Amino acid sequence: MKWWQKAVIYEIYPKSFYDSNGDGIGDIPGIIKKLPYIKDLGVDAIWLTPIYLSPQVDNGYDVADYRKVDPMFGATDDLKELIKEAHKQNIKVILDMVANHTSDQCVWFRESKKSKDNYFSDFYIWKDPKPDGSAPNNWAASFGGSAWTYVPERNQYYLHYYASQQPDLNWENPLVRQYIFDAMRYWKAQGVDGWRLDVITQISKDLTFKDAPKVPGKKYVPLKNTSGPHMHKFIHELNREVLSPFDMMSVGEAPNSSIDEILKLTASEREELDMAFSFEHMRIDKATGPNGELAVKKPDFKQLKDVLSKMQTKLANKAWNALYFENHDRSRIPSRWGDDKEYRYESATAFATILHGLCGTPFVFQGEEIGMTNPQYDMNQYEDIELKNSYQEQVEEKKLLTTKEFLDVEHKIARDNSRTPMQWNSSKNAGFSQGTPWYQVNPNYDEINVEKDRQSKKSVFKYYQDLIKLRHNEDILTEGTYKELIPEDENVFAYKRDLNDKHWLVLVNMTSKTIPMADLKSDEIKNYSKIIIHNYEGQEEKQLRPYEAVILAK
Repeated sequence: MKWWQKAVIYEIYPKSFYDSNGDGIGDIPGIIKKLPYIKDLGVDAIWLTPIYLSPQVDNGYDVADYRKVDPMFGATDDLKELIKEAHKQNIKVILDMVANHTSDQCVWFRESKKSKDNYFSDFYIWKDPKPDGSAPNNWAASFGGSAWTYVPERNQYYLHYYASQQPDLNWENPLVRQYIFDAMRYWKAQGVDGWRLDVITQISKDLTFKDAPKVPGKKYVPLKNTSGPHMHKFIHELNREVLSPFDMMSVGEAPNSSIDEILKLTASEREELDMAFSFEHMRIDKATGPNGELAVKKPDFKQLKDVLSKMQTKLANKAWNALYFENHDRSRIPSRWGDDKEYRYESATAFATILHGLCGTPFVFQGEEIGMTNPQYDMNQYEDIELKNSYQEQVEEKKLLTTKEFLDVEHKIARDNSRTPMQWNSSKNAGFSQGTPWYQVNPNYDEINVEKDRQSKKSVFKYYQDLIKLRHNEDILTEGTYKELIPEDENVFAYKRDLNDKHWLVLVNMTSKTIPMADLKSDEIKNYSKIIIHNYEGQEEKQLRPYEAVILAK
């Protein structure tokens, strides 16, 4: 097996992890200082969200220079030191590559916008206006508004799937591809072990650039934006030029990709990516109101089971799963799907058990391992450009929601929910910074922090340590077959993992209700009795308690 198949990977959002110099912003020296903590958790690799030079319009996902570390995080030498120190601890380092777009402050774009005949002219996607001077088509940007912005110098529009300050690169230009590949080779030369590839499935565009079918009430039409005609060709070239020659791990972000598409991306014989992040399972509580307004619904846990089981069975023996519930774009699970008040420990560990019992590579996001929760912020406390643009459209312009209704949704699903500073202890600013944090610390840090959790009888951190040890020591979790039991049950996730003469059952109550065992329509469940890991003390044979999670052996 490859190293990443037995690994657990820890995602770090550097800006919010640990501030070493008191300027209120987490930095690379701060990560170095916390390496013993990361090692103690037991993970095998760290993935850093972008640390490159950036205006920070989209928290670093707008890159101005791929070869420079942004001074807010430290110097390039600091990153080299982090890589060296992490390797000493047998921890690999994965960087985030934003290859679909750059910042509008990138020198490539600054040159490109000057004229139609300079060296960088074709590095981005430029189109002439329609005869009436309007945008080339009706495509919507993911952050709201048109996907096109006009530049007078060229009398043309450029395409941006995200913010207007994030122009999309033109991957049809072979020079663009080589510039990206060279940047990746540069970081490999510094010792980097792998890549998380941001929205990599969007690098190939619909080259007809036709208007999308109109949607009632929408001036601009959201697109699927993925799996363009040359996507697989481009990713295969990336693999051939960078990933395979240097034996670098890769995990691609695949928004809107079906499981069949993810199988194509990750099947080993196709030589594209090692893994891909699917989004389908993260939409079990997403909803849209009758007029297109933002909404959330009660999580559909049967849908969650269906999607995860489909991923397990469709990819089995063909490709490898990337397993996650939280990341820098996702809310905290105890607040979103669990109970972050009465059953915070139980719900945090219940969903962790589901995830780490599956076949694939688990990703843990900073703070997930202590059960951090969503803050309940007011509008003026949020930082995320996507949220702000959405508020402007949904509340201020279209009057689809009141501010309260908007916040009721975002308190559940906002990207910023996971970006608050890491809660280390109950001292000032949760021990994150001696200065004023760039983002307000969740006010519950006095109750939820690393120091307090590790001393608690109900320690989420300790439970994660035990789960990670199981991943390392028990081949059944990486090599065993998967079979779901009671798929029709809406509250309980039960599945088997089998390898040779070893048979395990993962059994999880995903609700705050007590569920009688007699309600579980499976004769197989009673055949398992030996506890491997359990988030409650003592076992009750006749019922599953709220968010009870257990792995049992025969």
